[in-house]
Amino acid sequence: MADSLLFNPRTYDPAHFDPETRRLLRATVDWFEARGKRKLIEDYRSRAWLGEFLAFSAKEGLFATFLTPAAASAGPQGQGEPGEQDRRWDTARIAALNEILGFYGLDYWYAWQVTILGLGPVWQSDNAAARDRAAELLAQGEVFAFGLSERTHGADIYSTDMLLEPDGNGGFLAGGSKYYIGNGNAAGLVSVFGRRADVEGPDGYVFFAADSRHPAYQLVQNVVDSSKYVSEFRLVDYPVSPDDVLHTGRAAFDAALNTVNVGKFNLCTASIGICEHAMYEAVTHAQNRILYGRPVTAFPHVRRELADAYVRLVGMKLFSDRAVDYFRSAGPDDRRYLLFNPMTKMKVTTEGEKVIDLMWDVIAAKGFEKDTYFAEAAVEIRSLPKLEGTVHVNLALILKFMRNHLLEPVDYPAVPTRLDAADDAFLFRQGPARGLGSVRFHDWRTAYDAYADTPNVARFREQADALCAFVATVAPDEEQSRDLDFLLSVGQLFALVVYGQLILEQARLTDLDASVLDELFSVLVRDFSGHAVELHGKDSATEAQQAWALGAVRRPVVDEDRAARVWARVEALSGTYEMTP
Repeated sequence: MADSLLFNPRTYDPAHFDPETRRLLRATVDWFEARGKRKLIEDYRSRAWLGEFLAFSAKEGLFATFLTPAAASAGPQGQGEPGEQDRRWDTARIAALNEILGFYGLDYWYAWQVTILGLGPVWQSDNAAARDRAAELLAQGEVFAFGLSERTHGADIYSTDMLLEPDGNGGFLAGGSKYYIGNGNAAGLVSVFGRRADVEGPDGYVFFAADSRHPAYQLVQNVVDSSKYVSEFRLVDYPVSPDDVLHTGRAAFDAALNTVNVGKFNLCTASIGICEHAMYEAVTHAQNRILYGRPVTAFPHVRRELADAYVRLVGMKLFSDRAVDYFRSAGPDDRRYLLFNPMTKMKVTTEGEKVIDLMWDVIAAKGFEKDTYFAEAAVEIRSLPKLEGTVHVNLALILKFMRNHLLEPVDYPAVPTRLDAADDAFLFRQGPARGLGSVRFHDWRTAYDAYADTPNVARFREQADALCAFVATVAPDEEQSRDLDFLLSVGQLFALVVYGQLILEQARLTDLDASVLDELFSVLVRDFSGHAVELHGKDSATEAQQAWALGAVRRPVVDEDRAARVWARVEALSGTYEMTP
């Protein structure tokens, strides 16, 4: 019997979505299954461009339906097209497609992801001509690109060397290079960040639209050895007309950061898809592998590793699903998503690495074999924590919210499950990318109180309360606050409290199996203890902080019957899914 918590193409029916969304998601699954595992792996290993997938997407209107906001769906002069009533920017169904694309191969997801990034500055722009052009390109099946990073400066947009010289006719001639730009080989529209050569400071920033097919757009190379086309390109006197300008001044800077806010959310569900496919392969292999007259899964350490991988994966799904609700419910007076968003990026994706590593310890050499999905998963899972800002950058970001979240809650109306067919318009009018210290949160304790009778939730709650005491009594002083190495350890502890909170909220909404939840929190208790010990050993930790750290270490509540029930769920995955050859 299929596990209802994991995506399984054999039984997948997204009936909670509207008919057209349901059709498109199922059609995508069917396209990959018809293509077959052998062809998917062959394309991955031969680094083939994704032309056939993009042709499928164009034929079905996949990208156009999922990535055109409702306000832009009617096209120029309000001229509607067939299916335009189904077009909207709906984070719930975007997340569902992320998971499917990750399940079959990160290369496919990447072309979709950088299209999302490329569209971000356009949909935030007041330039109606550019928005109409983008909607038309999507309808034609084109992909997009996000021209932000540079070889010398990375994503340090303060230091961009993409310069725009006034042409004397109200436009500009752009010159400079961009580096690590996905889809730069084929994008119908590239959103490019630069600065005016004649204006100093933030007032000189410009976001403009370029066409990768223009003669002044020079494609230099693919900087990675992959089907993903991660380009270096150069603009040489590229003409930028007023109709090409998307943002100027501080608004261009805000558009860059707000686009990353939208785009980074997609990494968590891609990571989940990778882990799900790999788990089916790993459990099936281990269960059918006989060593010393016994299945590999008869060994206690194997059961522990696979069970840990399973509950970690369930935690990834629960947190990400609940984060969707906050993302979709965001507005000028509710910006809690600004914490939960970097959490999906840094926490869920690093959990994905742990899930793959735990399973790889079990299947060992099998994970290298060329005819497995796992060999691809083991490589690609590493990229997600490193895209759209490193783990360190996102950890540092969430620390800005720690005191308000832990110690100063305020009342908010309850956020429901958001699977409604609505357009998430606020994501493209987030406004200035500042004021994080003013963001307030509902009381995290409420979610924990609801599960006070679950042994390991209660045990973890002791650690969460201890972290509040740390912040209130032995928080880093001004000098220690400059020690980022120390602060990142604190960030890991805070991240676990937030992670557990949304997991519990989603567990309540979905009536999660009590044994799975308790086993998941036994893992989180161990994780918190590990990070506390790490903090204890930091060079700048004071004696009071060291004492606090050791005092926060806890042992999970052990229950053999509970562990056996969870193992039975893991064991049942064997043979449940294998991709069509």
